[in-house]
Amino acid sequence: MDLITRITHHFNDSAATKQKAVEVMVAPLSNAVEALVNSLTNGGKILACGNGGSAGDCQHFAAELVGRFERERPGLAAIALTTDTSAITAIGNDYSYDEVFSKQVHALGQPGDVLLAISTSGNSRNVIKAIEAAHERDMTIVALTGKGGGKMGAMLRDADVHLCVPHDKTARIQEVHILAIHCLCDGIDLMLLGEEDE
Repeated sequence: MDLITRITHHFNDSAATKQKAVEVMVAPLSNAVEALVNSLTNGGKILACGNGGSAGDCQHFAAELVGRFERERPGLAAIALTTDTSAITAIGNDYSYDEVFSKQVHALGQPGDVLLAISTSGNSRNVIKAIEAAHERDMTIVALTGKGGGKMGAMLRDADVHLCVPHDKTARIQEVHILAIHCLCDGIDLMLLGEEDE
């Protein structure tokens, strides 16, 4: 396979994955938007965690809320738990890497807050620990996963929302995750600000 053909295949596979994801993710995305808006309008905040590319997605999401997405509005309370290197390295050194998010959730999370938990496999141990901590703090979980949802999918409660990409390849899952994040941001703005004037 030459390079042009391979790149074309990536584009086609990505588009097909997104089309397939529409069938299973639209309703849960709507539920997730409602959970996020409910928290924000009742004085809550959103904490986000994930590893690697998912850590970058957490930061992207928090930046869109604290700053803006596509429309002007007051900043919204969102914190990426992936950005405080002093906390992460101290917790990793003094306890274990599995605790780097759960310790922060215990410290910062309050009842009514939402944890945006991102793992392409659904099996990241530190994200699983963060979900456990969030449940202990009476928080709602919005989980972004793939590959069937892994252990995270099995531990979610009825009030939680599972956004599981129907694919097994990490790159495809991440591509849908960023689209889902943009859908969440747009949905939040729609519910808070109403329809845009044409």
